Amino acid sequence: MSLSLKSSRFRQEREADWKKLEDLLNRFEKGKRASLTDDEVIAIPVLYRATLSSLSMARAISLDKSLVDYLESLSARAYFCVYSARTTVIERLARFFVKDWREAVRALWVETLVSGALTILGAVAAYLLTLQSPDWFASFVPMGLSQGRDPAATFKTLHDTLHNTHGGSGLAVFSTFLFTHNSQIALLAFALGFAFCLPTAVLMIYNGLMLGAFLAVFAGHGLGVEFAAWALIHGTTELFAVTLAGAAGFHIGWKLAFPGALSRMQALTEAGRRAAVVMAGVVVMLAVAGLLEGFGRQLIDNTVARFAVAAGMAALWGIYFYYRPRQA
Repeated sequence: MSLSLKSSRFRQEREADWKKLEDLLNRFEKGKRASLTDDEVIAIPVLYRATLSSLSMARAISLDKSLVDYLESLSARAYFCVYSARTTVIERLARFFVKDWREAVRALWVETLVSGALTILGAVAAYLLTLQSPDWFASFVPMGLSQGRDPAATFKTLHDTLHNTHGGSGLAVFSTFLFTHNSQIALLAFALGFAFCLPTAVLMIYNGLMLGAFLAVFAGHGLGVEFAAWALIHGTTELFAVTLAGAAGFHIGWKLAFPGALSRMQALTEAGRRAAVVMAGVVVMLAVAGLLEGFGRQLIDNTVARFAVAAGMAALWGIYFYYRPRQA
């Protein structure tokens, strides 16, 4: 039997299935997935396997190259249809913000409380110690980070830090230092969590120590309330992000130390996935904090207004993460 005759008979016996698969793929690739019925969706993998079988036979009996090329192309298209992700980038982002991130944060509520408590403990300790003896300030705040905002600073220097009275260049530099510092703390707290939580705990306390020391300096000059408003306009977002990063680090370290019924590797893998989702969201929160710092804190120079923005952001994050509407 000639090659052309074999190819013709081979095509006649199977071409109907190929055409049906090609039609379904055309509709799928043109974004008309909703028009596919349940039976048609189920038929795609069945027709795909049949096409693969036809391709294997066509190669085995050395049919003409054009037919083999056609079947290879059809099989490749069907493969991506069957095995590729069913969601678009927009759909995956929507799922992340609507469900995945919120559920991951809720699952780490104990670690979040521990992380926040350690930060508050450090802040209270540094505040009391610095008020008692200004020499403690240098123990809690790196020299380059204070930018002249230390116990030796004058009232005017500290006041100008909080109010954009002279162009704000010094204010911008100081703000950038604080933001960079907090971002580094967040990343380190997460990355070092695997060391059985200890470095993460130290970093949370240290971050609180620095905050408390600054508060004591400003409070010593009668600017404590104004400093709180200045810091919290972006701090409710930024410090919460750092707290969540610490919680992610604690989650990994705890599962590593106490894997429970799972093997240590299984527990670490599961914890790593959840913590990674939280950290992806932390990056978003730090970006939002950067916007609040770069614009809101520079443009809003009223203490009451700053507190209002800070409270609004705190309420927004609290509702977003922890509010669960009652099921009907």
